[in-house]
Amino acid sequence: MDGQPPTSVLFACTHNIIRSPMAAALVRLRFGPLMRTDSVGLRPGEEVSYMAAFVMDELGADISKHRPKGFEHFEPFDEMEDGPFDLIVSLSPEAHHRALNLVPVLGRAAEYWPTFDPP
Repeated sequence: MDGQPPTSVLFACTHNIIRSPMAAALVRLRFGPLMRTDSVGLRPGEEVSYMAAFVMDELGADISKHRPKGFEHFEPFDEMEDGPFDLIVSLSPEAHHRALNLVPVLGRAAEYWPTFDPP
């Protein structure tokens, strides 16, 4: 990035049921409408984790209605309504490999933040 903070972030993990929906919700809590944020998974699961929804509810964020989605949700990338994200933050190694292949069409830059699923 060019030294400016991002105004849009896409969080990516493996299944989009725990890590990435939680990360996106935390950003929404902190920045509200000032930052566009979303989340995806490499191989989306069926529904958000009940444990993740419970924890986020305690913080004041409701992710219980989140429906996991994959990278293909944004295709065709060149027709994204708000343009590419400033940053794709990958939370799993598998998602990071995919994210790197989508710079600059889905995101202008990609970073890997190693975050493991809870046991």
